[in-house]
Amino acid sequence: MCFELALALRKLKSRCGAMAILVCFHDRCFDGIGSAAVFTRFYRQCIDPKAEFRYHGLMHRAGQLFDEGLFDEPENVIVDFKYSSSDRLTWWFDHHQSAFLTEADAEHFRHDRSGKKFYGPDYRSCTKFIVETCQSKFGFEAPELEELVYWADLIDGAQYPDTRTAVEMHDPATQLTLVIEGSSDPQFSVRLIPELISKPLQKIMDIPEVRQTFDRLYTVHLKTIDIIRSRGELKNGVVFFDVADQSFEGFNKFIPYYLFPGAVYSVALSRSQARIKIGVGSNPWNPSPKTANLASICERYGGGGHAKVAAISLPPTDFARARKVADEIVTDLRSGLAASVGNREQGTGNTIQG
Repeated sequence: MCFELALALRKLKSRCGAMAILVCFHDRCFDGIGSAAVFTRFYRQCIDPKAEFRYHGLMHRAGQLFDEGLFDEPENVIVDFKYSSSDRLTWWFDHHQSAFLTEADAEHFRHDRSGKKFYGPDYRSCTKFIVETCQSKFGFEAPELEELVYWADLIDGAQYPDTRTAVEMHDPATQLTLVIEGSSDPQFSVRLIPELISKPLQKIMDIPEVRQTFDRLYTVHLKTIDIIRSRGELKNGVVFFDVADQSFEGFNKFIPYYLFPGAVYSVALSRSQARIKIGVGSNPWNPSPKTANLASICERYGGGGHAKVAAISLPPTDFARARKVADEIVTDLRSGLAASVGNREQGTGNTIQG
């Protein structure tokens, strides 16, 4: 059965007598889509096997994240995305340090007594957080999803054994990640979620639409490597590159470390129709100490994420401010690394090159 026909048949199913569920998830993100898939599997197994699901992808952007009227079903869920204090939100799972837009949201969460909202900042992936939380709280078991959980944890936690695995994409999971992050079809993630529940990753990659999209995006991926190679500037352990004029936002965030293995941190400036993005990351394969909390740095400018990888979203026309913010972050990171190297040199007498 083709991808489009399967979606059409699901839409034609009668919803008479079934609980309607809206699942909002971090769009264009392997972990976000994986989180939506495992929550769906959990809900059908442990709560209501007849429930009917509708999915809505969320993206970080400048301004309000949740549109008025978004939560319009009897059960409204957010996975792998920031908290909402809406009284219409019934389930929530997230693992990001920057999970709360405001202190009022954090306080609202702390006072929640529903037993359906969970925060796990110590987890690398929200997919694994949902599975293990639902195991302990509701007795959920789904061994057939172990492959999905394994790869979501590896990908979101940047646990690849080396840069070649992350960038050269020989595994179905890494190939699917490229499609998820690069597809221009706004409904691709929504159509993918039911497939993740029922198929192994290789079978999903064998779907003609998915394979064709990967082949096209991989060609772009190779060109992107060349662009970043030509524009990247590595200085004092920080590589910076500006690709805002290239009309692409999504690219493999490990390319900088593949090309510049001496980088401890990376800062990237990119732009799409929806936003300008400043992506800040750390090199998991460089053994240098990484003392900067990137989420905290990005929070100063309205962004956030994890301690080791974070981002800031600005309006797509605000390029001058975006460049200023990126320059400030690059300067701060380079200065911090230079000071750290200087301190280690004084302490050991060794010469350490950034």
